[in-house]
Amino acid sequence: MKLASHSNSPVLITGITGFTGIHLEKYLTDLGYNVYGTVVGKPVKENHYQCNITNKKQVDEVILKVKPKYIFHLAGISFVAESNASLIYNVNVIGTENLLASLVEQKINPKRVLISSSALVYGNLGFEVLDELMKPKPVNHYGCSKLSMEHIAEEYFTKLPIIITRNFNYTGIGQAEHFLIPKIIKHFKDNQKVIELGNTDVAREFNDIRFVIESYYRLLHIDSPSTIVNLSSNNPIQLMEVIEKMDKLAGYAIKIEVNPNFIRANEIKSLSGSTDKLISMIGEIPHIDLIDTLSTMYNK
Repeated sequence: MKLASHSNSPVLITGITGFTGIHLEKYLTDLGYNVYGTVVGKPVKENHYQCNITNKKQVDEVILKVKPKYIFHLAGISFVAESNASLIYNVNVIGTENLLASLVEQKINPKRVLISSSALVYGNLGFEVLDELMKPKPVNHYGCSKLSMEHIAEEYFTKLPIIITRNFNYTGIGQAEHFLIPKIIKHFKDNQKVIELGNTDVAREFNDIRFVIESYYRLLHIDSPSTIVNLSSNNPIQLMEVIEKMDKLAGYAIKIEVNPNFIRANEIKSLSGSTDKLISMIGEIPHIDLIDTLSTMYNK
C-alpha cells in the first residue's frame, strides 16, 4: 500500500548512506521525492552533503541548503557494542539537539520530523511485551544515549511535529556483517561449519527492513501530534529458531560455539514491542515472514 505522494517535497535523511538510509532513499526517490542526505565522509552523490552532526555550523549549512519539508533523523551510533561511550552520547544526543535547534533557529517549518530511537531504552523491565507507557530503564550506554536523545527531542515537541520511533530489531540486504543476522548468513554463505555466538538463549524481533521503510513512510503523512511510538511487530523469535531456519535454507547444520567474549553484560533475554499504538496510527502492514527475509539476504 502506498499513500498519496507529495512529489517534489524536499526530504532530508541524516545518515543517508547507512543501512536504513540507503533503503529509504531509494523508496522515496522512486515515489518522486527530492531526497537529500548527510554523510560523514566525502559524498559521492550530488544530493548528499558532508556533515558531522555534532558540528552545529555544518548542520545549519545543510538545513539552509535543503530547507526540508520532511526529515528522517537516522544518523547516530547504531552498534550496541560500540566501546567509545563519549562518541555514543556525542553523536546520538548532541547531534540530535543540533538538528532540532537548527530547524527552529532557521525558522524551517517541516511537516514532519521522524527521529529513530531504539527499543533498548526499555532495558530489562521483566515484561514479555513492552509498550510506550512503561518507564524506560536502559542497561547500557547505547540505550541510555537513546533515552537522553528522546528527552532532548521532547523539549521540541511543541515547536516541531516530531515522531520518535523506538525501533525493535530489524534486518535486511545491506546490513553490516557485525550485526547478528548478517553475521549468521555470511557464515552459511561461506559454508563455514562452526559459528561463534554469545548468549543463544534470547528472543528478539527480527523484522524486515521493508516493514520499517513502509512504516516510516506512513508515519510521515499522518495527522498526529508529537509522540513516541514502538516500531515493532510483537513477534519475538528465539535465536535458535533463526539458526534452524538457516540450516534448512543452506542444506546443512552449522555447529554453534558459545564465545564468552560475545556475551554482553546485562543481556536482555526477550524483547518485543506492543503494536497497538503503531497500528492505531498507520494501520496494519502486511507481515513479512522471517524465512522470506533470510532467503532474500542469503540468495542476494
